[in-house]
Amino acid sequence: MTAYSLLDLVPIVQGGNAARAFANAADLARHAESLGYSRYWVAEHHGMEGIASAATAVVIAHVGAATSTIRVGAGGIMLPNHAPLQIAEQFGTLDALFPGRVDLGLGRAPGSDQRVAHAIRRNLETDSSAFPQDVMELQSFFADDGKTGIRATPGAGANVKLWILGSSLFGAQLAAALGLPYAFASHFAPGLMDEASDVYRRNFRPSEVLGNPHLMLGFNVFAADTDAEAELLASSQQQAFVAIRTTGRGIQLPPPVAGYRESLGAQGMAVLDHVLSASAVGGPEKVRREIGAFIERTGADELMIASAMFDHEARKKSLTIAAEAMRGL
Repeated sequence: MTAYSLLDLVPIVQGGNAARAFANAADLARHAESLGYSRYWVAEHHGMEGIASAATAVVIAHVGAATSTIRVGAGGIMLPNHAPLQIAEQFGTLDALFPGRVDLGLGRAPGSDQRVAHAIRRNLETDSSAFPQDVMELQSFFADDGKTGIRATPGAGANVKLWILGSSLFGAQLAAALGLPYAFASHFAPGLMDEASDVYRRNFRPSEVLGNPHLMLGFNVFAADTDAEAELLASSQQQAFVAIRTTGRGIQLPPPVAGYRESLGAQGMAVLDHVLSASAVGGPEKVRREIGAFIERTGADELMIASAMFDHEARKKSLTIAAEAMRGL
């Protein structure tokens, strides 16, 4: 059976706050654990008033303490924002707290804009070019092979599973060359999904940690008892996508709006449909059918399900329906 996991951006909803978002994250992770989700990931974003996971390792520790078996991790850490030694220490600490349960997905995108990049002392032009070297340096710290001349404590010898993330061909090529699992961000940037998947599989070189390619694809699920209710619930995420694409800034997740998609007009609907093309929106049967069709077409080894909703209980129900659909395939 295709594995299924959960990506949580730890949304701050309109009228809510970060404390409520963190409480919801712990509750959602426990719920996902009970439903058989393989892993729960949060992602590093900065300067986004609707996303509470900026201090990513801290949030992972919070969720890890609230769960007992589900893998917890980052999807991902934007490595050029950090020194590899610091990430080795942070995730070595997490591995000591939650042994055998920690994932570390690595990306090279900024997770921010130019203003935020400056605030975190990042050089966007030079830092990204060092990404492959930084990944290998991080591997060296975990392997404790002495190549860096420094021993990460905690971190040396940690059992942290590394992933390469991406939305272009670069990450696919790097993951294949290093023999690492690869996660493609098709839940919001599906344009190069097929080509990147092919590049990764075709060029994969077995490594000590992975003998065969393992491809994870991002996939949105907005599920409810009926197709109409699911369409309404999905409008919160649709509004957030439109806001960031038109203004460049994220917003707190808004309440659903009936008929929102249609209010955008033909051109707006086309843009939204493209961005969210890797999605299933509907009742249980429609969701099961659309998830099945996506897996059959892509051959994904794992789905990373994203499902941001304004109402927390509706979101939990959506994840239940998605898990039932995955188990029923």
